[in-house]
Amino acid sequence: MKRPVSLLSFQLTSAALALSLLAGCGEKEDPIKQCNAGTGPLYAVTTQLLTTDTPQSYVILTDKAEQAGTLSLDNATEVPGRALGVGIPKSGSLYVVSDENATVTRYTLTSGGCLEESGTVSFSGKGISSLGEYQNNFQFVSATKAYYFDGTTAQVVIWNPTEMKVTGSIALDELTIPGTTMAFSGAPLVLDNQIIMPVGWRPTSGVGITKKAAVVTIDTRTDEAFITTDNRCGYTHDAAVGPDGKVYIATEVYGAAVYRVAGGDTPVPCLLKFDPQSHTFDASFYKELSALVGGGTAGALIPGPQGTAYVRVLDESIAPVSEGTHPRIVASGTGWQWWQLKLDTLAATRMTDFPSTTGSVFLYESENQTLYTEFAAGAASTTLHVLGESGKATVSTQGLSFSFLQLR
Repeated sequence: MKRPVSLLSFQLTSAALALSLLAGCGEKEDPIKQCNAGTGPLYAVTTQLLTTDTPQSYVILTDKAEQAGTLSLDNATEVPGRALGVGIPKSGSLYVVSDENATVTRYTLTSGGCLEESGTVSFSGKGISSLGEYQNNFQFVSATKAYYFDGTTAQVVIWNPTEMKVTGSIALDELTIPGTTMAFSGAPLVLDNQIIMPVGWRPTSGVGITKKAAVVTIDTRTDEAFITTDNRCGYTHDAAVGPDGKVYIATEVYGAAVYRVAGGDTPVPCLLKFDPQSHTFDASFYKELSALVGGGTAGALIPGPQGTAYVRVLDESIAPVSEGTHPRIVASGTGWQWWQLKLDTLAATRMTDFPSTTGSVFLYESENQTLYTEFAAGAASTTLHVLGESGKATVSTQGLSFSFLQLR
């Protein structure tokens, strides 16, 4: 659900703030006692259940994100609507938002491993009525400075996570294109004093992709924004840094699925090169993604190890595409292979030890691993896998988990 999601603000009583996982934390006493004491790694997983008319989300605390198992919702904290849990890793604070309003609620981890509400801030004064999209629409520069990239209003809200107050905003009116929906990437890059945020558009109605790529670069020292556009690609939401220090930007899997289903004037899924110092696209660099992987439907650029990135390629022997299939179904299908692309030579190799999975993935950092998501059909569940180690599966939970944060 790459539109990256809007989330709800919610009021949680202290008794409901106890979150547990797997086998739980012992006897079922007062819920406030069902915390996760100790000093080891602790994670907050927020999952969205979309199988009913009224979406509900749950925040789960677990210390076993790197182990195989199933997370229980029995003692999780319920949040109305589609929620995200964001924050600075290992800081002990979780900021929860939802698509029902514009309020950010902060929870602080106590010495006993409980979460306690410790402040709220509203973005409604900036004309925002709903929060969400992707976890990475929230970018934390420090304990006292963070950004929220809002696609609906084409702006970046600047706020202080310690004082819980809005301190400013950056207008991005140039990104507004009539008749389209603009979406920020769910996987921006953070470089020295810069946030590199790819941008893509699709028509407001119907199935299609707008032939336009863009990058918003925020100087985190000055809050100055640089907007760079290119008309050769579309839905360029994925990015990775190459050995040359340049940023490679590609059409994400949904854009590739639209090209496969709709064809016609749909932009060919492609790869561009962006210079983060001059804020320019390389006019001489343009590669069709399919040509790099031996043909077929290809999309995405997921950062990999040592100057590489992963491209996803659809295996239609596993996931055949029928006439009239919606691109979202294709993108979320399970037939997407993993290919590793060297960003210096652009040589690509299929990772045959990686199982084919759903096309759209998010990357999460745990104590010792980089994990990626695999979403089950019908938004029924999410399983985390190790990026490497042949895609070994770790924990699973009901619903769609679009956010994951290591609290300690």
